[in-house]
Amino acid sequence: MSELGMDELGYGEEEIEAARVLFAQPATFMMGAVKMDGMPAPTLPEVAFAGRSNVGKSSLINGLVGQNHLARASNSPGRTREVNFFVLAEKLRLVDLPGYGFARVSKSIADKFQDLGRAYLRGRVNLKRVYLLIDARHGLKSVDAEALDALDIAAVSYQIVLTKADKIKQSELDVTVDKTLKAIAKRPAAFPKVLATSSEKGYGLPELRAEIARTCLS
Repeated sequence: MSELGMDELGYGEEEIEAARVLFAQPATFMMGAVKMDGMPAPTLPEVAFAGRSNVGKSSLINGLVGQNHLARASNSPGRTREVNFFVLAEKLRLVDLPGYGFARVSKSIADKFQDLGRAYLRGRVNLKRVYLLIDARHGLKSVDAEALDALDIAAVSYQIVLTKADKIKQSELDVTVDKTLKAIAKRPAAFPKVLATSSEKGYGLPELRAEIARTCLS
């Protein structure tokens, strides 16, 4: 697997190192909110992670901060029904949004906690960017279209992050990246670069840390 994205995304060694130092500082679980008025005051910049259930959101958050159990993955897809807030170095928050697709609950309950995610997107003035996680092995699917539409309607900047990039060949990954870029080319809120990552192998995580630091703190 080749280096994923450093040259294309334009991160220098100093920026990569500064982001590494930032994400090596304490990261703690702050709270889980089940409704908008229960969320913390918007006093710190936030980036949020969204994606299909089982796409690897918890693993990615844990990989970014170098902890195995900060964000907890459920054994049952679709069980995350809260907006979970994690504080990094008292400087920014990482936010885990409820997953979509495969929810093993009734449609009314699934709609309720997915509506919470949509309300968060519309109502957080301190939200700097959403990272929409897509499994690199499958690329964008029809179920992702609703999430893309919701992000565009909310006019929130979002970037596609491919997960589990170590599970496919580099040539296949290149094709997926290209297809993804073409699919989001005309979407108004989409950040026009795609980052491929592997939480298991660490690929792409230095660049994603640098992207988050640049987005929130620069």
